[in-house]
Amino acid sequence: MGKVIAFIPVRGGSKSIPSKNIKLFCGKPLVYWNLEALETADAVDEIVVATDSDEIESVVRRFFFKKVVIYRRSPENASDTASTESVMLEYLNQAGLQKDDIFMLVQATSPLTKTEHFGEALSIFLQGNYDSILSCVRIKRFLWNADGTSKNYDYRNRPRRQNFEGELMENGAFYISTAGRVLHTKNRLSGAIGIYEMPEYTAMEIDEPHDWLIMEQLMRTLRLSAAGMPEQ
Repeated sequence: MGKVIAFIPVRGGSKSIPSKNIKLFCGKPLVYWNLEALETADAVDEIVVATDSDEIESVVRRFFFKKVVIYRRSPENASDTASTESVMLEYLNQAGLQKDDIFMLVQATSPLTKTEHFGEALSIFLQGNYDSILSCVRIKRFLWNADGTSKNYDYRNRPRRQNFEGELMENGAFYISTAGRVLHTKNRLSGAIGIYEMPEYTAMEIDEPHDWLIMEQLMRTLRLSAAGMPEQ
């Protein structure tokens, strides 16, 4: 395999939470937390922040992370209707990466992702058994279909939670593939897909204002306190 590129798309416009990506989250701009985790991940060679915003670029440059570079995404791929794949492909078509370079899409709205999560998932990918990997969490919830039938358990024989395997849910934290595969399939996932299972507390993404409040408390309790880091 070639070098490892972490790609973080962060646009300036956000309807639900204005300036979301640089709004202070536990004392730091939201985008800081994934950049910090990636900066200290030994396996990651370069971190590309894809933005259309002068303000976001200025904030990111003030972190002085050594691995971070800025990619100015086009206005059409920073609109409300643009897909994440569109900006990934825009970058890859211009970057001139090798086909076997590892390309990891990382979402700034999942700030609870730790350095160890990136490292462990990349280690699994490098074993060569999968063409792409996504992060998931295991949810132990009883799911139902709209027609009133139980979906993932038998309601007549309700299992105890500790004996229930639950379901794997995509948590949106990150996706790993190669530059060549993303360009060929135009998708973040393809081929033989592997799952990297993350802790249940990483299930949430920050999309709405109430998510922010819940995630800040989780961050204080589960990441900052565990690492002995003071909130600034």
